[in-house]
Formats: sequence, C-alpha cells, structure tokens
Amino acid sequence: MPIRVFRSLLLPACLLVAAPAMPAAAGPVTTPPPPREDWLLAPVASRTELTRSPDGSEVTLANGLIRRRIRIQPNGATVALDDLRSGHHFLRAVRPEAELTLDGKPYRVGGLRGQPDLAYLAEEWIPGLTNDPSSFQFAGVAGGFPEAPLAWKRVRHAANLPWPPPGSHLSVAYRGPDVATRDVVVTVHHEMYDGVPVSAKWVTVSNGTPRAIVVDRCISEELAVVEAESAVDTRERHQWTTPPIDVLSDYMFKGMDLATAGKLASWEPDPAFATQVSYELQTPCLLICRPMEGPGVRLEPGATFTSLRTYVILHDSPERERRGLAVRRVWRTLAPWTTENPVMMHVRSAKPEVFRAAVDQCASVGFEMIIYTFGSGLEMENQDPAYIARVKADVDYAHSKGIQVGAYSLFSSRRVDDANDVINPATGKPGGAIFGNAPCLGSRWGLAYLGKITNFLARTGLDLLEHDGPYPGDVCASTLHPGHRGKEDSQWEQWRLSVGLYSWCREHGIYVNQPDSYFLVGGNKTAMGYRESNWSLPRAQQLIHARQNIFDGTWTKTPSMGWMFVPLTEYQGGGAAATLEPLREHLPDYEMHLVNTLGAGVQACWRGPRLYDSEETRQVVQRWVGWFKAHRDILESDMIHVRRADGQEPDIYLHVNPALREKALAIFFNPLGVEVHRTLRLPLYYSGLANRARLRWSDGKAASVRLDPRGNTDLPVTLPPRGFTWCLFE
Repeated sequence: MPIRVFRSLLLPACLLVAAPAMPAAAGPVTTPPPPREDWLLAPVASRTELTRSPDGSEVTLANGLIRRRIRIQPNGATVALDDLRSGHHFLRAVRPEAELTLDGKPYRVGGLRGQPDLAYLAEEWIPGLTNDPSSFQFAGVAGGFPEAPLAWKRVRHAANLPWPPPGSHLSVAYRGPDVATRDVVVTVHHEMYDGVPVSAKWVTVSNGTPRAIVVDRCISEELAVVEAESAVDTRERHQWTTPPIDVLSDYMFKGMDLATAGKLASWEPDPAFATQVSYELQTPCLLICRPMEGPGVRLEPGATFTSLRTYVILHDSPERERRGLAVRRVWRTLAPWTTENPVMMHVRSAKPEVFRAAVDQCASVGFEMIIYTFGSGLEMENQDPAYIARVKADVDYAHSKGIQVGAYSLFSSRRVDDANDVINPATGKPGGAIFGNAPCLGSRWGLAYLGKITNFLARTGLDLLEHDGPYPGDVCASTLHPGHRGKEDSQWEQWRLSVGLYSWCREHGIYVNQPDSYFLVGGNKTAMGYRESNWSLPRAQQLIHARQNIFDGTWTKTPSMGWMFVPLTEYQGGGAAATLEPLREHLPDYEMHLVNTLGAGVQACWRGPRLYDSEETRQVVQRWVGWFKAHRDILESDMIHVRRADGQEPDIYLHVNPALREKALAIFFNPLGVEVHRTLRLPLYYSGLANRARLRWSDGKAASVRLDPRGNTDLPVTLPPRGFTWCLFE
C-alpha cells in the first residue's frame, strides 16, 4: 500500500534517525498489469506510489510506466529499474547509489557486494548480497511529494500544466563509514512523476563536522544497464549502439540539442563485467552522471551541498519518433514554462520613435512581444537612472498597447580585461576559452554584470531577457576571482550563478531566450538550429532551409522550445535576391515565411524596423497571426516527422494531439514551380484517431476519410506552384 512518511532527512548526523515502520506493499516483485492503452495516446490511470516490501528490506517507486526498487538492507542500492510497458528490465547489476571524493578520498554511497555474474541480476541473488563496510551506510528513509526547485510566475499564454509535477519523493540517508565522515550525511533523493517514464535523482551532502570539507567529485547516478548489443571486436565509441535511455539535467549547457548539451551523462565500459562478449571489456553499458569538472566545492560546517539533478528517461522502443515524443512529453512535464511561446518581433533600433512605431505595428497585427535586438543600441549594463527611466517609458508605452518587451545582452564571447576574463588553466593567461575570450562569471566584473542585468530588468519592467553567449562551461584558473576559489570549482560556481539568473527571471515572470539548454533552471527557448549565413541565400532557398531546420530541430524539442530567424532586411549579404524588404514587393515569400514558422508552431525572430509597409502587407501578417492563434493548441503540439523538405517533392508538417478536439493539423508544401497532384500518406496514429476521421481543408471543404489499422490515411492533394494547403482533423 502507498506510504507517506516524514518529508526529509536533511538533518545533522546527531539528529538523524531511521524512518518509522511503513505499511507494506504486496511484495517486492509484483508487477502491475501493463497499461491497457498507449501512454502517448491516453492519460495513464496509475498514480506514482511509494511502497515498501513486507519484510521492510526494500522501497519501491512506481507509476504504472516504470518502477525503481531500492534495497535498504543491509545497505542501500537500486536493485531493479523496470519498464512496465514492455516488461524490459534495464538493470543488469548493482552499483553504488552515488560516488563522492571528499578531501581527496573516494567514497561509495551505499551499494551491495556479492553478485556472481554482472550480465544479469537474478531475483534469488538479491537477498544474499552483502554490505561493503567502507561505503557510506544506510541511516534512514523518508517519503513525500515533489517540491518545485524554482518558482514559475505565470504571466503569459502557456499550457495548463501543474507545477511542480505530481508524483512521489523518496529520500534515503547515509552516514560516513570512518572517523573523518561519521558526521557527514549523504542523502540520495529520488523522484518519480505521474504519467512520464522518468526516474529523477540528486544527492545532498550535509557537513556535520566542525571543519570544512571539499566535495571534489560527485557521481550522482550510476546504472549498470543491460547492453544494447554485443560485439567481440574492438570498436570506436561512436560505433556502439547504446541502451534506449535519454538523460535530462539541470546541468545541461554548451549545446542547443539534447545530445550536445547532455555531456554530464556518459556511457562507459564496465571492466568489472567480466562475462561480456567484448574481448577488451569495452561495451558501453555503464551510465555515469557527473559534472564535467569538479564540483570542487568547499563545504563549511553546517552547510549542505546539492548536486546536479538527473532525469533518466526509460524508453519502450528504439524507434526515433516514439523516443522523441517521450522526450518532448518529459520536457513539458519538467519545464512547463517552455510552453510559453509569444509571437515576437526583433526591432533593430532602440530610438524611441522607431521602437514605438514598431510597437504600434505589433499591436495592429496581433504580435505579443517586441525585443530590442542585437545591434539595436540598447545598453542593459547602463545603470544611469535617466537612461533607465527613458527605457522604462518606452516599455510602459508598449505595455499600454498590450505588447510585452524584451532586451538583448551579450555575456560570453567578449573580452573585458585580464583581471576579469577566464584564465586558461594551460597557460595561466586569458584566451583559449570556448568562444576565444570570455569573462569569468565569478570575477568582480561578472558578479557586477549579474547585478546590473537583474536591476535593469526590474527597474524597466522588461518581460524578456535574450541572453546571448550564456555561460558555456569555461574553466577558469584564477585564484583571485571572488566567485570561485580556483580551477577546481570554477565551472560549478559559474553554472550556479547562471542558474541563479535564470531562476530569478522565471520567478519574476521574465521570459528567457538563450542559445543553450538551460531549460530546467528557468530558460524558455533556444535556437531551433540554423546557419545564419543561409539568410543571405536567395529567398526560395531560405524557405527550403527553414523547413529543413524545423523538421530537424523538433525531434527532441517541442515547437515552442526553439526559435527561428527571419531577417526582414539584408542580413550577412545576398543583396536584393535574399532580402524581403520592400515587404510589399516580396509578399508571396513573406507570406511563406509566416506559414513556415507559424504553421510549425515555431516563433521566428522577425528582425527589422517594421512588420508591414502597406495595408495589403499588414492584412497578410494579421491573417496568419490570427490563424495561428485560432489553432494555437494544435500548432504548438508535437510534430510528427513525415517528409523532410528536399526541393524535389512536396514536404509535410503534421501536428498531433490526442487530448484536443482538433486532433491533427497537416500542412503540405510544394517547392516546385509547377502545380502538382499527389496522394500523400499521413501517419495519424499519435493523433488518437482510429477507423474514420473528419477533416476540413483550408478552403472550407469537409470530408470523411478512412484510417488503416496502423492509423494511416492516404489523401489526394493538389498543390499550386511554390504554394501550400492545409487540413484539420477532428
């Protein structure tokens, strides 16, 4: 049966006690019946439950999709990580719950010994596993509910999602095994959430000793996973197939996609796995989650260190679309502010007359936000009261028109001076940072910069921070910067300062555009993925590239998580052939850009001095913005990847959402200069439609279509030269 006991064991060691006896579940290996329906089509009926075994030796988190069993006798260790949808057991061996290096000495947290074969974990072996007395020892357990790691102030349109996500929280506390650590308490935190196949985990270290200790290294998640494939011969790392697991974290940066930003998680060989097929024991089957550097944090007496958080997504299929849908569902659950998706313009000048004219145009056509773009002349670091008052007057004007306002600031990829720049550990001098030169966020200049930016946002009433060059992970060897001690803790402390900025913005309802993956600490949107110089190509080529970029960017991002870019004036060359201005003279291309982005549920940075230059142009923009708002819910729903733009045949956008009345919306694009007639197949399985469906075409004509047993339907489509059409399924 479910248990709810005291919330937390973040106590000094002298006060730490074990949890009282908890009601027992039916048994440790009872498998709930699998979901009757596909979890991606219908809400999961099961809620997350925290239970214990009848003999008190195990606790289990399960939500009807996945299950994690944790042994707590004779010490703590995860002994099962199961997919209840497919029946797959992910775990093949027991590992420590965490690994720490404290004051230069490595320690395991929990873990059990004696497994005879690390290729699989037989149920009958588990009761016989023994304790490792040199590890941190189990000291208590507590249950509760998830608490929000940051506040979300809702001030604009977003999906109606709960925050924090409902689920269960489990804390398992451990005491140090020796004299040096007997008053150090390590608490391993687990969470699981309703309706998503995610096992969350992080570690806290509480220093109950009378002296400072240094947390040199911290592995917060370590899973010995069943290998995805076996190979005898030596392989390069990229040649291996890894298990069907993705990892999200609040420690994701220096990357605008999941794979690039997720460097904290790595698949590594397990040399202790002596029975694997790989002759050199190189199968990547050990999932390790840790900071790339450090943390190197000095922990004063009575203080607590909190590690990065990991969110392990267990997939029920290797199929790319299904895995992508799962990742996108998890993003919406763990970072629901990413569903905020305002229609925005980037105005090129901060001059009041230019800015206010652009505001008036935004209000006229239904845009929701205007941003002082890069190169506009706005100076967010300017703290002059008169300057701030002038900007605030313009912001207030925009607010009076119903338009929110954002501003651009550059942090990284700039040089300040030798005293404040990142110091290269290899040379002891500035230079050699990820973007060449960069200030250290922990320098005096960096700390002052954070204060200036938050002050400017607060005093002007701005609604968005466009933060270019967010902290990318530069390691700084300076020992003079007040924000970190030296090289060892520089990455961790700069990351913490970045987290503080973005969380502050989220708590104040300030939208955050950042070309990085700080989503789980408050960021809203990153680039969908494009090459800026492509906007100097001829207009027809820009349109093809844009649809390719959106197709590629939405495998693991929702439409609202990535921005596109449409320069209305010449950008990086290309001349008249590449430029939309004068807008009225290139209205078909301008309209197609609107359809490209709004039809994908993706917001573009419409960068220029104006949105229209004639009444006809204004009406086109207003019509498509209105269309987007009329179908906003389905357009911001998941994209199914049907056919990527190739300039040779029609390409397709397909949005699906089984929870809506509008179940699917498809847009068909013709890149050719002639009318085409095609029968195009739409895979509507993930829309939840079955057997028959009603559809309505863009011209208002309605029809009923049959779906095959796999949810596919074939539609005859006629497309005008370099044109498009769309249809809506209900």
